[in-house]
Amino acid sequence: MSVASPTFSVRPARFATALAVEACKLRRSLAVLLATVAPLLIAVFVFFNLLRGEKPAPWTMSLQFSAAIWAFFMLPMSVTALTALVAQTEHGPRAWDHLRALPLPRWHLYAAKAVCVLALVAAMSLLLALLTSLAVAAAGIAKPAVAATGAPDFAAHLLLLGRIFLAAWLLVAVQLWIALRWASFVPALATGIAGTFFAVVATSAKIGVAMPWQMPVNQLASDPARADLALALGLAGGIVAFALMLWRMSRQETPR
Repeated sequence: MSVASPTFSVRPARFATALAVEACKLRRSLAVLLATVAPLLIAVFVFFNLLRGEKPAPWTMSLQFSAAIWAFFMLPMSVTALTALVAQTEHGPRAWDHLRALPLPRWHLYAAKAVCVLALVAAMSLLLALLTSLAVAAAGIAKPAVAATGAPDFAAHLLLLGRIFLAAWLLVAVQLWIALRWASFVPALATGIAGTFFAVVATSAKIGVAMPWQMPVNQLASDPARADLALALGLAGGIVAFALMLWRMSRQETPR
């Protein structure tokens, strides 16, 4: 009488599994709360700013005003906080030793976090477009004298927000790399605050087109060539920086 031995199947690790695990970690997290509150704050400001006026403003002006606040300040500060929160889900409970011992390529761990952060920033951009439109419409209902004039060009607004998102890839890569590299959130916050500060006070500087924190702002530049150059540098630089981050973080010891 023969006894059948159990068979085991060894399946290669799939990146989709690491991505799904990372997405589950974000559920009900502070990162998702931040991704909701940041665009909401801009919409609330736009609403009350319109109510302060006495004359109506074009739809285009209100939508561009919202995009400018997003690119100048809220986007870089939100990315700083978002990347720190995502990294702290592993730094806090000291889970890196366990994760890096799992039978899967280490780069899966970091790539999953990068994809989730980029997805959250993209979702924040879409939420900003929706909430700003609702805020402008609500201001017109609450105070008909300031109701927006003209037809809203939502396609142009989404295109502008899309360019701002793509130009921010290098900013996201730098902030995420720093947040993952050091367990303390101080280096990431200090870098983000300093970068945002110089981006705001030196907006017209020529060198700003090559500064990660100022590349999204340059999408609002009146010179199309400057905007296109900032977009190319931000997107290409971000792809390269993400690749370097995955290579370097996979080879080094547990982040401390």
